[in-house]
Amino acid sequence: MNRLTDSTASASLSNMANTRLLLTKMMLNDGGEEELVLRSYEKDGLKMVIFYLMVVLSLGLVLLLIYWKPELECYLKKRRCALYKAEVVMIKDHYGHASVVKVDYIFLDDVSTAEGYNRHVYHDAPVDVDDTTVLVTGDSPTVRYFDFQQIRYIWDAQQYTFRKLEDLSSGTRCATIHDEFPGLSASTQAHKRLLHGLNSIVIEVKSYWRLFIEEVLNPFYIFQVCSIILWAFDEYYYYASCIFLISLISISVSLYETKRQSRTLSDMVGSLETNISVCRGGQEFEEIPNQNLVPGDLIAIPPHGCVMMCDAVLVAGTCIVNESMLTGESVPVTKTPLSHQEDEEVYTPENHKRHTLFAGTHVVQTRYYGQAKVLAVVVRTGFNTAKGELVRAILYPKPLGFKFYQDAMRFILFLAGVASLGMIYSIIIETQMGAYPGKIVLRVLDIITIVVPPALPAAMTVGTVYAQNRLKKAGIFCISPPRINFCGRINTFCFDKTGTLTEDGLDMWGVVPAQNQCFQEPIRKLPELPRSQILVCMATCHSLTLIDGELMGDPLDLIMFNSLNWSLEEPGQDTTKYDTLMPTIVKPSDKDSFMSDEVPFEVGIVRQFTFSSSMQRMSVITRTLGHNHMEIYSKGAPEKIASLCNPDTVPENFQPVLHTYTVQGLRVIALAYRPLEAKVNWHQVQRISRDKVECNLTFLGLLVMQNQLKPETTPVIRTLLEAKLRTVMVTGDMIQTAVSVSRNCGMVHPRDKVVIVNAHPPDKQQTARIEWEYAELPTDIDIVSEQDTDIDSDAGQDSNASSPLLSPGSESRMTAVKLNLFRRDRDGGACWRKGYRTVNVSDEGPRHHLAINGKSFAVITAHFPEMLEKICTKGTVFARMLPEQKCQLIQNLQKLDYIVGMCGDGANDCEALKAAHAGISLSEAEASVAAPFTSRISNIECVVTAMREGRAALVTSFGCFKYMALYSFIQFVSVLILYTFGANLSDFEFLYIDLVITTTIAVLMGYTGPYHKLVRKKPPGSLVKVSNLLSIIMQVLLVGGMQVSAYFYLRSQSWYEEPPPSKDLENVHSWESTVIFLVSSYMYISVAFCFSKGPPFRKPIYTNYPFLISMMFLFGFSTFLLLLPLPEIEHFLEMKELHEKSITFRLYLFGFAVAFAIMSSFMEYMIVDSSMLKPCYKAIKKRGPQNRYKVVENEIKNSDWPPVGQVTFPTTNAIHVSDIHVEMNSQSAIH
Repeated sequence: MNRLTDSTASASLSNMANTRLLLTKMMLNDGGEEELVLRSYEKDGLKMVIFYLMVVLSLGLVLLLIYWKPELECYLKKRRCALYKAEVVMIKDHYGHASVVKVDYIFLDDVSTAEGYNRHVYHDAPVDVDDTTVLVTGDSPTVRYFDFQQIRYIWDAQQYTFRKLEDLSSGTRCATIHDEFPGLSASTQAHKRLLHGLNSIVIEVKSYWRLFIEEVLNPFYIFQVCSIILWAFDEYYYYASCIFLISLISISVSLYETKRQSRTLSDMVGSLETNISVCRGGQEFEEIPNQNLVPGDLIAIPPHGCVMMCDAVLVAGTCIVNESMLTGESVPVTKTPLSHQEDEEVYTPENHKRHTLFAGTHVVQTRYYGQAKVLAVVVRTGFNTAKGELVRAILYPKPLGFKFYQDAMRFILFLAGVASLGMIYSIIIETQMGAYPGKIVLRVLDIITIVVPPALPAAMTVGTVYAQNRLKKAGIFCISPPRINFCGRINTFCFDKTGTLTEDGLDMWGVVPAQNQCFQEPIRKLPELPRSQILVCMATCHSLTLIDGELMGDPLDLIMFNSLNWSLEEPGQDTTKYDTLMPTIVKPSDKDSFMSDEVPFEVGIVRQFTFSSSMQRMSVITRTLGHNHMEIYSKGAPEKIASLCNPDTVPENFQPVLHTYTVQGLRVIALAYRPLEAKVNWHQVQRISRDKVECNLTFLGLLVMQNQLKPETTPVIRTLLEAKLRTVMVTGDMIQTAVSVSRNCGMVHPRDKVVIVNAHPPDKQQTARIEWEYAELPTDIDIVSEQDTDIDSDAGQDSNASSPLLSPGSESRMTAVKLNLFRRDRDGGACWRKGYRTVNVSDEGPRHHLAINGKSFAVITAHFPEMLEKICTKGTVFARMLPEQKCQLIQNLQKLDYIVGMCGDGANDCEALKAAHAGISLSEAEASVAAPFTSRISNIECVVTAMREGRAALVTSFGCFKYMALYSFIQFVSVLILYTFGANLSDFEFLYIDLVITTTIAVLMGYTGPYHKLVRKKPPGSLVKVSNLLSIIMQVLLVGGMQVSAYFYLRSQSWYEEPPPSKDLENVHSWESTVIFLVSSYMYISVAFCFSKGPPFRKPIYTNYPFLISMMFLFGFSTFLLLLPLPEIEHFLEMKELHEKSITFRLYLFGFAVAFAIMSSFMEYMIVDSSMLKPCYKAIKKRGPQNRYKVVENEIKNSDWPPVGQVTFPTTNAIHVSDIHVEMNSQSAIH
């Protein structure tokens, strides 16, 4: 919804319209991350004249500033105007970044096309207004628009505002899609294409020339070019030439890598240009290129599948789709046609994704009847598709806001300030010496290139580049390298459960039938099930299909179906058995066991209502051969299925029995059915809403499966907890199952207490409320406690073995529980009886973990927002979470200043993976747009790998930055000392320092690999941390002291003669420059050693062989220059004749170098990293602002929270209601 920022006090509609007409500013997409502020501008003749004069006078510098800051174009060349007259708009996004976009025009040949289009675009336009005026400007059929980040915004001439160009994905009723889109004519399609543009997701792969120009115009390279020009004027020709060559090589490598990555991304998201069959009305179809599709087109999906190029909703037939490109999950998904909704439900791709074919997904097979085609209506095209949105997130990522980069920019500004002080000192000294003004200017400007090294930004990314390559070798692919550093700062990691912590596959445990409102004895051998509704439900209620003769589908469905020993047949030629429909048929493999005297026992699946995470269930309508009626079978979340059943069919002890299984980590699914009336035929079934048939069901029983923890899960969770990292489970499974898994994998320690948070929305009797209660267990056996004991005792014995959620002895314990809890009902049947007690946990230092489900999370968000921070801070288990709720949780954790990682298998985790600071998708694909990281490792070991690499990359970035800063200060001190006497380093001395020493060290410093384990200590996240500042300041003081000491030692020599002052400041062949050069060359090597720290975040320095060898070579060569100088080398470097002086003088200089190395290392390792200073660091840190989650933790620690056994209402604090608590315990209510 758009919000106009100007207001009017007039109540008159005409005055309001006039006011809106004159608006110069408006807001689009108000309230979200896509919020945009628009300001309109038009040309100003006078400003244009002044602007071009400024360009000429500044020698083009103004153009460069506009390239860096686009908003300056509006200020310097244009004036504000009303929106309806805008020639350009300046757009500021949610993060304050400004862009200038041209307003363009679309010329329509046929106004009626726009009219017909508008009926489906502007659903909220006034009905008494001519639709044409909404889009069309004036008397001519033109549409004003602008494109921003691949999204088109058009001018609404009726509302006097820009608005997003809509399509069929918003505000369109399902019935409208069926009834009003029988196929577009070629002319209508052409005009719509003018509005929407081509249906393509094209990532521009720029030419090398364009990339070169953009790279050279980068501030870093502009500074480099200016520096090279300055050095050339200063007659440093060799140095300038070498730096120019290195920069050229660097640009070439950068251009090649940029183009390679751009081409890779383009190939990953692009599709081959193919044709598709489009309906032109009736039975007329035409083959057109995919890129010509527009919203509203009716397309025919090829029988043998295709790669979708648009988002389209199925209206006829079914499709088997592989969505791994978008979700990272390669399990085929069945898409069914959109039904005729009698309640005129509004279509949205999110709520109707089971009917929607998304762009980028692969349609493996289609299902259709007879000669009919599988048809779909195009709803979104191009960058508006689901795939397009993911690609836009890659192309236009939200700012990461990493403190390290912010501090780096501040530190560069600080270096610029230091440079200004040096410039002032240089001007004073050289003026006193009577130097030529031109030389003074050159020397002063040269100080900037020394203090602010041009190579600094490149050096900071070296560690990330190495880490990205190591991750790739480990099977982890990253499409957003800056996020690698975030991995080093993560303090909270969220995990999906199924497929991430636990195995994808499930093992069938058994079935618990229900009869006469009572659960029967569990049946473990499913092939022995009698012919009954529960058997048919398991055989039919699934989305399995045959692909190339192999049964494919959801792993749960596969295990359930295969356990029955039944067979599945796809539609055959005989169409007479099921009302002329060709259904999928299931039947027993052992026909002798299921053969009647008249007809075989076969069941046809007439229609599927596919599984939806929001509905928590799936259903099928079937017809058994020989029956005169159809039946509906449903399976899904127990609490959801029970709510859809006739209460008289649900066992009274439903909750206790359900709890008995889920508390042990078993996966429980409820089954139900209902016979339909005989008069219901196939055509009615195809159009009926699922809500009309998924009601008044008969409860059949529980399907129980056991899921095993992946063998790597528990050791990884233990590693994270030992490193003091918070772990959180975010799952769509039941809360009791999730709590059990959290205990078994170690997220919740056996001594810790789990508090279940039950939040209830307001109803007629009460306002919204929160009930706090401990998790409860069966009375007779403390199963979970035994399991936890088993896990603790066996933790170190076999870490590679699979970890079942039921420990080895659990089956016998289950039998014991079953026998102890069974009683006889009135009819003599076995039935469960109730009996629960609160967990008995030792009070010796237990921690409280909160467990909450999605419904309670929604209630707390809506009615208890003040409680949300505490819930997110103490919550460990978040169950029954919808995909959007997972994303909300990640965002709430980030608001608390957590650095959040997320690991999931991709299916329902895409939003959360993208929202997290570091999202890792477990996928077999090399790269997926579902998350910044994609891991081929199918377990959570990749989390530890990514965090280790992130810590190593972050520490490397800090080390490189500190080294480059010290390199600047060392050279800064050197030139200030030399400038004092009118001297300077020679061309080749600068080359040796900058190219041979500094570049080699900066490139190889980051090659050190990550430490083999995670430690509790976190790497620093800020450059302005006290220890970092202390380190840099102490090193700089030591550098100055040593260089000054070496200079005074030189002056103390009897043969020393002070050089005469030089007005051209070209005295490079002097003893001052020779001594300072030799002593300082050791300093660059010494500080590199000090800042190349190893454990606990990186391997020891001796494991980095290239770096170690280069350090030894540089130290050796510098020593050779000092102790055994050759006249040829002295002449080459323009040094004084050092070989003529005594060895004692040279040894003393070598002593200065060694003393600096020792003192530098001592200060870094024994003082800066000293444990004695840690209390000081902490004391200073406490004065600064704390992270929000630490403030919340302190509030919780200093209060009696959570209020277990109490009820919290919105208008009061936690109020103790003892009778409610007692009633809950007495009735054994399980929430």
